[in-house]
Amino acid sequence: MIRSLFTAATGMSAQQIEQDVIANNLANVNTMGFKKSRANFQDLMYQIYSKAGATSSTGVQLPAGIEIGMGVKPISTQKIFSQGDYQQTGNPFDWAIEGDGFFQLDDGDGGTAYTRAGSFKINKDSNICNSEGLLLTPALSVPQGTVVITVDKSGQVTATDSKGTMTQIGQLQIATFINPAGLSSAGRNLYSKTDASGEASVGNPGIEGKGTISQYFLEMSNVNVIDEMVKMITGQRAYEINSKSVQTADAMLGIVNSMKR
Repeated sequence: MIRSLFTAATGMSAQQIEQDVIANNLANVNTMGFKKSRANFQDLMYQIYSKAGATSSTGVQLPAGIEIGMGVKPISTQKIFSQGDYQQTGNPFDWAIEGDGFFQLDDGDGGTAYTRAGSFKINKDSNICNSEGLLLTPALSVPQGTVVITVDKSGQVTATDSKGTMTQIGQLQIATFINPAGLSSAGRNLYSKTDASGEASVGNPGIEGKGTISQYFLEMSNVNVIDEMVKMITGQRAYEINSKSVQTADAMLGIVNSMKR
């Protein structure tokens, strides 16, 4: 009975984490480039009273043993990098990646941050940056007098002035990872590489499995509200069931405690 109290408590703790993950997904349903997370769980160790295949006291081989589990624990929260919906904006500095890959940003500390959020701006130095001022990498600078910016699917960026003169100002490059789920979420729509993600493979869009660029579009969140609500209800019921197990174990202990000798 004491064991069942702790076992049920691990279930309640696990479902609380599940609800936290779902709540964060729903909170970011309209966040540009957001990728939903999934909580992964693992059963705990087992107390073995008898092993399957052991010989009983009567000399018969047991077809099944007695193993009592100790509960559950969370082992990871995993980002799901499925494609989000596209939203057409008409803004020439809104770019969406169709397929795998991340935009690269200078994080300001000598490192590189990665993002799927493709809303860019021009800073006072005519450099292309994100909404927080982090510069796109490799750097792209828009010439004075530019009236039209064009980005093709392969990432070539072209500026056109008022006279119709077209100038290629640079090549957009994107990064892919062997294990994107291993990236660390840094907040602000940014990710950073880890040992689990592996090193970034940087190259032109559309080459070596990298996605292509769609100008005038933004990739939105890949959160499906209905799916998350279903998981929320399921998790809530699982939490209630585990709390009921705690109450039942407590009641059984109360019965034992009140027994007369």
